[in-house]
Amino acid sequence: MKRSSTVLRIVIWFLFLFGGAIGGIFWDLSCCSALFRNLYFHLITFFIGLWLMRLVMNASRNTGRYLARFGKKGDIPKFETNRLVTTGYYACMRHPMHFGLLFFPLAWALIVGSVTFIFIIAPLEMLLMILMIKWFEEKEALQKFGTQYLAYKKQTPFFSLKKECLKQLFSKHGFDSNH
Repeated sequence: MKRSSTVLRIVIWFLFLFGGAIGGIFWDLSCCSALFRNLYFHLITFFIGLWLMRLVMNASRNTGRYLARFGKKGDIPKFETNRLVTTGYYACMRHPMHFGLLFFPLAWALIVGSVTFIFIIAPLEMLLMILMIKWFEEKEALQKFGTQYLAYKKQTPFFSLKKECLKQLFSKHGFDSNH
């Protein structure tokens, strides 16, 4: 069950990223978008996209390492956890990795430079990602950790915009080893 769920999520990611890029470029070309044909627009969005992608990768690396260190007990498959992590990034918000990855479609859209992808498709994909987290990730966590997750859910927000949380999440080095 868990493995098929992971495969489905990977397929959805590929559809979001490549489908969004292809659809956005197709729409931009068919509608003669002046911005899409502007070199300066592409240079600006490309470098902003690279910067945002670096932040996304930092968040993914930081939270992935943290989960690998504190979310496992015993010998279990690589991308799975069997411990509820409520410290570090997870003390700030319930889904810090997803919060970071939420900006992946926008970063990719900026790198691609498609006006339609940046302003229409990527925001819709981000909204769908939030709904998938709410409908699937939350349900799976509740099934896996039960009342322990319910208590955690009551005291910890879904996402957090607190400066100290975001600084740690998106930093190059993440939480120090004392956490």
